[in-house]
Amino acid sequence: MGEQNQQSKTEIKRKQKKNIFYKRKSYKKAPFSDVHAQLYWALVLGQIACAYALGIAGSAFNHAKAFLSINDTWLGLLGAGSLIGLAGSFIMGRFGRKHLLMANMYIYSLLSILQFFTSNLFLLFLLRVGIGLMIAIDYTVGNSILVEWMPTKDGAKKQSNLLLYWSYGFGLSFLASQFISDWRFMLCSSAVLGLIAAIYRSIVQIPHSPSWLASQGEHRQAQKVIQKNLGKKWGLPKSLLRVKKKTDASPLELFGKKYWRATLAGTAFYATQAFAFFGISIFLPILLKNMHMNNAFLSGLLYNLAIIVGTAIGIWLFNKMSRRSFLIVTFSISIICLFILALFPQLPSILTLIIFTIFSIVLSISLLLDFTYTTELFDLRIRATGVGFVITMSRVGAAAGTFLLPIIVNLAGAYITLCVCGVVLLIGTIICIFVAPETNPQFIKKENK
Repeated sequence: MGEQNQQSKTEIKRKQKKNIFYKRKSYKKAPFSDVHAQLYWALVLGQIACAYALGIAGSAFNHAKAFLSINDTWLGLLGAGSLIGLAGSFIMGRFGRKHLLMANMYIYSLLSILQFFTSNLFLLFLLRVGIGLMIAIDYTVGNSILVEWMPTKDGAKKQSNLLLYWSYGFGLSFLASQFISDWRFMLCSSAVLGLIAAIYRSIVQIPHSPSWLASQGEHRQAQKVIQKNLGKKWGLPKSLLRVKKKTDASPLELFGKKYWRATLAGTAFYATQAFAFFGISIFLPILLKNMHMNNAFLSGLLYNLAIIVGTAIGIWLFNKMSRRSFLIVTFSISIICLFILALFPQLPSILTLIIFTIFSIVLSISLLLDFTYTTELFDLRIRATGVGFVITMSRVGAAAGTFLLPIIVNLAGAYITLCVCGVVLLIGTIICIFVAPETNPQFIKKENK
């Protein structure tokens, strides 16, 4: 009898504890607070550093050609090195959240500094791949922890804003390349931004993701994290409280009946967009020279300003349009601009520059899809795996564009290169017309009415 009473008391306590968990408000409905702001700025600093490292590579290795024996193949490999490393996104998303983000910017900074001490092309390539792996952590893990911590009403907006800061970092790399004459200093200058991000993250201490902990069956730990950072009245949403054990998402699920459309749509838009964007952006000086632009500095400055302006316009437009329309319209305008530039090489320089600027703005507007849309395509359980795979495929596209661009320019000229970029974007657009799902909550509700 005593043993039964003890079991009854234990069961009552368990149910009381469970009821307390259920009575707490979902932490996703909490107002924007200090922990959200600190996490957001920790990721903003990382995005600036990541974009800078990607942008500075083309200018640095273009300068290095005068000192090292770099042929077009090696130039493409070195420029694509960090993008090849970014293909590690598929793996990085499967190892948790907090600890990876706390360490990656320190390693990124160390690898950036080591570039100064070698002129061996293979070692430089390996260092660029390592930097790409560290960037992969910020892209995959950082994006996941942001959307998992942010209040539901702020999530999409904050994700979109990250792209604006990314464009600042990319534009900053162009300006830095105009004032730093030594290619080695160009490469290792990214360590400054990396250390700023790393030190800030160490000071604010990035918290664990409650959603991720709950998806691993660690409800008690998730509740502690929420209450420590937001207060006692907040807790896990009911959907996560029902998860009773660790649920590992298999990569094969991405190609199953439930997720194949999302996987194909994410891969198609992100990989083809990255092919064109990075192929043109990283080796912009080579492309502009072969397009006979009279003032390469002015053209490059306009291009980088267009990226910032395009991202800002995109933030304003993003939630006013359905995701499908946003994708298809921005890609279509970019394709038209590329084909005009490719098929009419005799256009006046000023008109060429205007069309190239429009292309830059519109393609940059489409960058707003990169973080938000890829995250929305997959539910929490498989999000890190899905986003990681899509980002990996996008980096394959980016690396291919960056590797091939100097070779195609050398063999066939700038206008054929633009045509190739246009065809790649067209393929991505056609695929997305047939399979891209709508994920904007506002438009999903309208469709369901």
